[in-house]
Amino acid sequence: MNGKSDAFDAFVFGRRGELLAIPAVVLAVLGKPSAFSIAVGLPLAFAGEAIRAWAVGYSGVTTRGDHVEAPALVTAGPYAYVRNPLYVGNFVTALGFGIAFTGSNGAAARAGLLAMSLGTMLGVYSIIVPHEEAFLRDTFGDAFDAYVARVPRIVPAMAPAQPQAGSYDPSVIAKAESRTFLTFGAMLAVLALKALRR
Repeated sequence: MNGKSDAFDAFVFGRRGELLAIPAVVLAVLGKPSAFSIAVGLPLAFAGEAIRAWAVGYSGVTTRGDHVEAPALVTAGPYAYVRNPLYVGNFVTALGFGIAFTGSNGAAARAGLLAMSLGTMLGVYSIIVPHEEAFLRDTFGDAFDAYVARVPRIVPAMAPAQPQAGSYDPSVIAKAESRTFLTFGAMLAVLALKALRR
């Protein structure tokens, strides 16, 4: 990679929260929820957040920084099934909110809002995942390459890979996920207001 590409990737990584907030705002403004779409979408949104919380319990507060850092290579818990459980969780949450917010939108608008929301995530993650993996490869070398060889990047494996390293600490979740919980709560509040007005 060249310096310009590295700088751009680092910029996107540092601004990932703001970039991923854009589709959330668009859904909040343009979405038209229905009782059915909320009933289908909200369980998915909560499941995605549960995946995130599980992952953060292993990875800790370093996931919230503006630059990539990893004091250790975590390969236990959800990281034994997939290398990017935080992003899998985010994607499931976004899909859930996308469904919940668009139940009464027309078919074309619903498809467009879902494509915009999930497409934005895919675009951001297509930049930051390789950026993170380059850091992890530079930092952990052969150990990371061995992990890559046994654990898929995006689609979780059916069984956990061995060996595993890392331990679960639920005490870090509240601190590490405070912004995520606030955003999730705000989306729930907007969804409730929109549903009550219909």
